[in-house]
Amino acid sequence: MVPTAGARESPASSESPHESPRREGIALCLSGGGFRAALFHLGAIRRLNQLGILGQLATISRVSGGSILSAFLADRMVALKRPKLQFDDFEEDVAAPFRRFTSRDIRTIPLLLHLPWNWAFPSFRARHLGRSYRRHLTALQLGQLPDAPVFSFCATDMVFGVNWEFRRERSGSWQAGYTTDTASWPVAIAVAASSCFPPMFGPLRVRVPPGSFKEGGYRGSDRDRLRSQLALTDGGLYDNAGLEPVWKSHQTVLTSDGGAPFVFGVGAAPWRRIMRYIGLVMLQAVSLRRRMFQTGLHEGAYSGTAWSITQGTTAADAAICPGYSDDVVDGAIARIRTDLDRFTDAEQRILENHGYSRASAQLAAKVPHLLPHNPEPAVVPHPKLMDDDLVRRLLRGSAGRLNLRRFFHLESRA
Repeated sequence: MVPTAGARESPASSESPHESPRREGIALCLSGGGFRAALFHLGAIRRLNQLGILGQLATISRVSGGSILSAFLADRMVALKRPKLQFDDFEEDVAAPFRRFTSRDIRTIPLLLHLPWNWAFPSFRARHLGRSYRRHLTALQLGQLPDAPVFSFCATDMVFGVNWEFRRERSGSWQAGYTTDTASWPVAIAVAASSCFPPMFGPLRVRVPPGSFKEGGYRGSDRDRLRSQLALTDGGLYDNAGLEPVWKSHQTVLTSDGGAPFVFGVGAAPWRRIMRYIGLVMLQAVSLRRRMFQTGLHEGAYSGTAWSITQGTTAADAAICPGYSDDVVDGAIARIRTDLDRFTDAEQRILENHGYSRASAQLAAKVPHLLPHNPEPAVVPHPKLMDDDLVRRLLRGSAGRLNLRRFFHLESRA
């Protein structure tokens, strides 16, 4: 990429995962994908908690749906006064209350309420989403986040086209620079910026004085003007895996991918073709980061592993933890919608089972050195929902965004 006029090269701009000569700690990356991804990650987090790995994390980097779960974990850690990110009763402390949260529809009212003026004033709808997160997810401010692990909420800086991070001590991007003026901002605003996926939610404007930013790679004469126009959108547009903040600095990188699969086909209607163009651009960005992550593993830049919602259970995996077949994963589970509407009890528990199973298999196979000497056996949290035929029936209609049976609570329960 050729730098724009006035810009300078920076190590932070490099897309290479081999940046740092000194690496420390374990990082966990939670991908985007709305409530679907958040619930898939919930299952993985449950297994990490059982193995004691969750409490060893140095950093959690997350995007969109991953940001939603991560904010909830930070809130639980503070509310329960945990000295580290580890829970004695995961079901009671984390899983059950998070499932209650994802039983809410937090997207329909903002969509309808701001429909007349959203294209002219898109931040209103995004901030409405932030208020919903603050009311139902967490009331913490960024400055109240725990010291450890580092909680990094990723959005996309639309002005400079790079990754934007919200952290406890500072916020910003490597091009715009970093400011400490966001410590009093609600964590909910960071989550809203990370998850305001277009075109349903417009970008969220950053209201910070341009002079408060320090450092920054962009040195053009219009720097302050651009900083005054900063707007953030879904972090998945730039890096849906959440790898950017960690893969240059950590010794071990774990990634949980709850992103939707790429569906084969060609849209005939004009609006479907437009969405297809966008999908193809997103596909190449996601595929490139996956290849780079695997290259880093292969070349020994770091250790780690990745698990994905699109993966079924092999015979070798089943020996570690029961899971779902490729057929039911491809045809039902991975196709659950990317949305922030109400998820049914069955959808929640099946996704949690799947995340638990995939994480269990990958951790045992690829990073056994992280596991304790006598690890707790892997047992899916909701064993009654492991039958493939039952899963297909319960997930009928789960791919669609508009479903009256789901809206009126008429679906089959788990």
